[in-house]
Amino acid sequence: MARYNGPKTKISRIFGEPILGNGKWLGKNSNPPGMHGEKRKRKTLGEYALQLREKQKAKYTYGVLEKQFRKTFEEAARRKGVTGENLIKLLEARLDNAVFRMGIAPSRPAARQLVSHKHIEVNGDVVNIPSCQLKPGDVVTIKEGSKAKTSLTSVIRGKNPKFNWLDWSETDLKGTFITYPERESVPENIKEQLIVELYSK
Repeated sequence: MARYNGPKTKISRIFGEPILGNGKWLGKNSNPPGMHGEKRKRKTLGEYALQLREKQKAKYTYGVLEKQFRKTFEEAARRKGVTGENLIKLLEARLDNAVFRMGIAPSRPAARQLVSHKHIEVNGDVVNIPSCQLKPGDVVTIKEGSKAKTSLTSVIRGKNPKFNWLDWSETDLKGTFITYPERESVPENIKEQLIVELYSK
């Protein structure tokens, strides 16, 4: 699956929830996408279909492609603890996701673009790899030369206080990845156990 750049509402309608964007049109048209979506009833999905659907939902949510997602899962399986929770922790520790969670960018795709265009530093070094894994204690800042760009700084909204595994200073435009989040703290509606079952087949 190549990275999806099409209509976000279409993906929301596939899963029946706003996994991309705010889903403001989802309430008006929650039918499956396509010209026959209104007439087609949602089928009761089998076990494999549910597992695959959960994996696709996670990939769309975090903007990760199949090969990268499998590598992340394999790393989660190698670590101590529950594999599903480890997977969510590793996805949350991605640099682009941290930039989004800190409020530097309004969405994950926008955060990925900021990182790719070399506007973000980690521990004082410019990093342009969105999938870069942060470790507890890593400091994320906006590059000094980019702080003067109003197009970048005007969209900074600040960190949501419920994301307690991150710290963000609006005056210094600096954030810290404090620790890996606990699963109950991550708001994404992903049943990670189904993903574990899928890869365990």
